[in-house]
Amino acid sequence: MAEVTTPVYLITGFLESGKTSFLQFTLEQDYFRIDGKTLLILCEEGEEEYNMKKLALMNTVVEVIEKEEDFTTERLNTLDILHMPERVLIEYNGMWLVSKLEQMELPRGWGIEQQITMADASTYQVYINNMKSQFMDMVRNTDMVIFNRCKKEDPLAQYRRGIKVANQRAEVVFEDEKGEIGDIFADAMPFDINAPVIDILPEDYGIWFVDAMDNPENYQDKVVHFKGRALKPRGLGSKFFVPGRTAMTCCADDTTFLGFVCKSSYAPKLTDGEWVDVTARAQVETRKEYQGKGLVLYAENVEPCEPLQEEMVYFN
Repeated sequence: MAEVTTPVYLITGFLESGKTSFLQFTLEQDYFRIDGKTLLILCEEGEEEYNMKKLALMNTVVEVIEKEEDFTTERLNTLDILHMPERVLIEYNGMWLVSKLEQMELPRGWGIEQQITMADASTYQVYINNMKSQFMDMVRNTDMVIFNRCKKEDPLAQYRRGIKVANQRAEVVFEDEKGEIGDIFADAMPFDINAPVIDILPEDYGIWFVDAMDNPENYQDKVVHFKGRALKPRGLGSKFFVPGRTAMTCCADDTTFLGFVCKSSYAPKLTDGEWVDVTARAQVETRKEYQGKGLVLYAENVEPCEPLQEEMVYFN
């Protein structure tokens, strides 16, 4: 893999999601006032406008690429030769597929250092209802999703779970109308986390999975009970399987399986895809499947069961 000498910071989001305000604020911060030229590529223009005088003082040059067919390797190579930037910021058009950019050949030395996706909480549900596949394309590989203009009555916990299902490693940040970040997850889980056996109802599986991924230490040595499908990935070992549920991230053809590694003496008897009723004690361990720490379940009881009436897990 070629060495990255020119980091690219990609800012995605639909029109009026706050991309321009975020970039203008970022460029004005002391930590971003570093040596060398910054190239800012604008792919759409919203109501908010950049202060060009301030950008010039910060050694930032602006180039506009309005048409998707003009956003090519050749055009980027030309800008690289013209400006020789130390870093590149791209305010990407919300209607262009991020996956297309990810597959592009970038100029020599360029590499995406960070992707941040902006979302306006006041219009998020409308976009999700009408353009979910487009938004999921943005968040599938993003590093951070920032929801701005949040209100207390917004179902922010639901929004967060939806993002986490599409991209478990993405950091999700919420800002209110004043730009302040508050604690929006003070509410208790819909199950008793201190019960002798934490009973995860089918409709709460997604809530539990996201919380357990984010806060595995909360479930250390806890006994959980749930129903799901048993997957048996290759290389996991004969005494291991992965019980879980399938979540729809975009459409019926775009799903992801949500499950945890589980060790059980019953595992060799299971067939791939079989529905099971699982009671297991959770331990926090480092495993390659999680690329770090995560929950490993040690089964106390595994029994075949009837499939759930609703197989999919939904978040929006």
